[in-house]
Amino acid sequence: MTLSPDQTLMFEIWGISVNATIFYTWVVMALLTVCAILITRNLRPDVPPNRWRTMLEVIVQGIESQIEDVAGRRERHLLYYAGTLFLFVAMSNLLLVIPGFEPPTASLSTTTALALSVLIAVPLFGISSRGLGGYLRTYIEPSFIMLPFNIISEFSRGISLAIRLYGNIMSGAVIAAILLSVAPFFFPVVMDVLGLLTGLIQAYIFAILATVYISGATSQPSPKQKENP
Repeated sequence: MTLSPDQTLMFEIWGISVNATIFYTWVVMALLTVCAILITRNLRPDVPPNRWRTMLEVIVQGIESQIEDVAGRRERHLLYYAGTLFLFVAMSNLLLVIPGFEPPTASLSTTTALALSVLIAVPLFGISSRGLGGYLRTYIEPSFIMLPFNIISEFSRGISLAIRLYGNIMSGAVIAAILLSVAPFFFPVVMDVLGLLTGLIQAYIFAILATVYISGATSQPSPKQKENP
């Protein structure tokens, strides 16, 4: 049993090895892109929505509602970013029920890359919303002595995001392998159901945490805070 899709070599391109993590990441991205194109190709007011378009609208509205609950306001940029994170992680985890598929989220390199994207998105969105000076001031709030602690907090968020997602997916895969070796005819159905459920939960938690971090960086200070820096 391989503990990570990084260990599985799929093929080579011009001498460059492509492991299962990279290959299945491409597969997930291609599926999401093709599905988005097919569902929205007739996105016009005069065309009645079909079941796939209705399902997609329900997902988008659900994500938008969750963002509004967390951030306290409608944030279109958060919808694009957090929604993409949710769909990628969810699709990666849901495809685990397909025999032979190795979810890229079971690789620490993928979860680290996703966490790094959140670490980069937080200051970018913060600077865009509050300006460079306004965002940098958050590192010395409520006093200058908090600067090193706030910096450490930023990096610890990324580390916790990566390890949490990787650990949950890997633990599920290891438990499934153990149960399949014990009772290969009964547990596959149970593990498929649990895999679908935990995959959606992990995608939701990851997207919500990213939304919390970004909304905290983009929130404007209250009038009282402006008067008493």
